[in-house]
Amino acid sequence: MNVGIVCEYNPFHRGHWKQMNTIREKFGAETGIICAMSGNYVQRGHPAVFDKTLRAEAALRCGADLVVELPVTAALSSAEGFASGGVAVLSRLCGGLCFGAETADLSLLQNTAQALLSGDFPPLLRRELDKGRSFPAARQAALEEMGLSGEILGSPNNILAVEYCKAILRQHSPMKPLPIFRAGSYHAEKADPENPSATSLRLLLQDGSDISEYLPEAAGQVFAGAPIHTLRAGERAVLGRLRTMTDAEFEALPFGSEGLWRKLMHESRKQATVEDIAAAVKSKRYTRSRIDRMILCAFLGITDEMLNMEIPYVRVLAFNGRGRVILNSVKKDGFFVNAGQAAAYPLWEMEQKWEDLYGLFQTGIPGQPGAAKNNRVFYLH
Repeated sequence: MNVGIVCEYNPFHRGHWKQMNTIREKFGAETGIICAMSGNYVQRGHPAVFDKTLRAEAALRCGADLVVELPVTAALSSAEGFASGGVAVLSRLCGGLCFGAETADLSLLQNTAQALLSGDFPPLLRRELDKGRSFPAARQAALEEMGLSGEILGSPNNILAVEYCKAILRQHSPMKPLPIFRAGSYHAEKADPENPSATSLRLLLQDGSDISEYLPEAAGQVFAGAPIHTLRAGERAVLGRLRTMTDAEFEALPFGSEGLWRKLMHESRKQATVEDIAAAVKSKRYTRSRIDRMILCAFLGITDEMLNMEIPYVRVLAFNGRGRVILNSVKKDGFFVNAGQAAAYPLWEMEQKWEDLYGLFQTGIPGQPGAAKNNRVFYLH
């Protein structure tokens, strides 16, 4: 059986390596591991710290067989959209989906997913939202009214785990959910040698610290000396976009319902920094990650219509011999296209723009435009 992982690897660390080893231990050494990985922009609304080509190579050198790119429109979506996009891609390739969770109880995760999909849930959620609760708090309260514990949705990996189960059910995916326990804290700012959080490693990188002790050796070699990308490095470019957007462009943004787009528009025309804008827009009702995704979508020119369109194709970033066999078994339908290959869709032109803009987040000297056209699939012999 081929097992899929929806991931960001921002950056790839020992915890990710352990997951791959666990998959092989449970399902056999011949199990194919396929990663649907976010490209150069990640779900928290930031640029990825390392270029996607390097992160894909690191994953392959540490145990993956095939890495495909989760399209930007899925990578920058909500947790629900992120999971849905990953399941839609991997269902074409895999019989199982493995994910980490603080509560690796499949029955509990699936029961929660079924409750969220039931017809009883939406009116309860709306009632809680009308009380002024944030979406996560309202969702948790609505579940508790249905007789289920909402606490499971109080942890970041559990939230995604439930969303994966929801997507599998909604899409009638053939994949079997395979949760494993995720040790360590997802948002910890201090790096743990055995179970580091990606957050802690990004903070170390921003301070110029060496993170090699938290990475598998092969990943450390790939990332050594690689350019680092941060939102701070591209802040002036982001501000330039926000300050010149029209009212209509703000209104067309994703995540801007209930007048949130208008609040972002007003603060973008008042505040001096991206941090000040986000802090001013954030409220008890709207999470910071939603605001950050909204700002990044504004910079990239992604509208709500674009974010919700069907994924037309997926790019192949890296594979080995086993991955090539897996890919060849499905490549005839044209859904998977190689990195750097032109695609006969309007999205392709947007992709080139997004890749060029990513270089503006590179610390030090900005990356050159046009690099995406030179990308090639990494093949590990």
